[in-house]
Amino acid sequence: MALTDLPVPEAAAGQVLVKVEAVGVNFIDVYQRDGLYPVQLPHVPGIEGSGTVSQVGSGVAALRVGDRVAWASSPGTYAEYAAVPVDKAVKVPEAIGFPEAAAAMLQGMTAHYLTLDTYPIKPDDTVLIHAAAGGVGHLLVQVAKRRGARVLATVSTEQKADLARKAGADEVILYTQTDFLEGVKRLTGGAGVNVVYDSVGRTTFLKSLDCLARRGIMVSFGQSSGNNPDINTALLQAKGSLYLTRPSLFHYIADRASLERRSSEVLGWIANGELVLHIGEKLPLAEAAEAHRRLEARKTTGKVLLIP
Repeated sequence: MALTDLPVPEAAAGQVLVKVEAVGVNFIDVYQRDGLYPVQLPHVPGIEGSGTVSQVGSGVAALRVGDRVAWASSPGTYAEYAAVPVDKAVKVPEAIGFPEAAAAMLQGMTAHYLTLDTYPIKPDDTVLIHAAAGGVGHLLVQVAKRRGARVLATVSTEQKADLARKAGADEVILYTQTDFLEGVKRLTGGAGVNVVYDSVGRTTFLKSLDCLARRGIMVSFGQSSGNNPDINTALLQAKGSLYLTRPSLFHYIADRASLERRSSEVLGWIANGELVLHIGEKLPLAEAAEAHRRLEARKTTGKVLLIP
């Protein structure tokens, strides 16, 4: 990646031009950069951000110049200005700053749909959350506790363990010191968990299946360590009539009503102090490559932001 001067975009019909104040860095940006999710080059990375509307395209009535907005699924965000489709942008309450808004959208709504829809967590469920000090994981722990679950969390370091505990994790397993499967079996008396939320992929996938109780559900929503292994679906039957899903946020906010409902609930939780964001790093836009390096090396906690 290279920092390059490009013309300021124009707001086309149905778009708003936003002066970007904060940019969310996500693993989907990494996947697009390294070719796992192909994009046409040259490519301006980034799909999440926040800022102020500076121009309104024709046909736009819902937003005006000066409105504070955020979005989670509009490309070209690693920039000082971004043209954002009006149906992808939501208004940001005054009580929430631009960095917090950028940090909340993609990962906050991911935690929302995973716990309320993909597997609606019930009181007294036991759940396993991998990468519990990461951007999504830190929020997942909090929402799962709001839903009444017992939360088992995996992390790599004591510092990350402390973050997971502060977020509400009941038990934290340092997978660098303890086999997480053995830890889960010990902590559940051999029964396993109702659901595993796994954003890690290749290195955790098969053991995560073994952490599940009978008819448990494996929610694989990322692959930071590499693609999941290919499996014969008979394996799910053999391990206890398990369920497996590979969801995407974008299918859960595909219509405007779903986007507005999820974003308003997440932003409302943050404004009310019911959901606490952890912004681990803010880097200048020029250091986007370094942000990717740190994310891929798992040297980050919480959300990583770029500031134009």
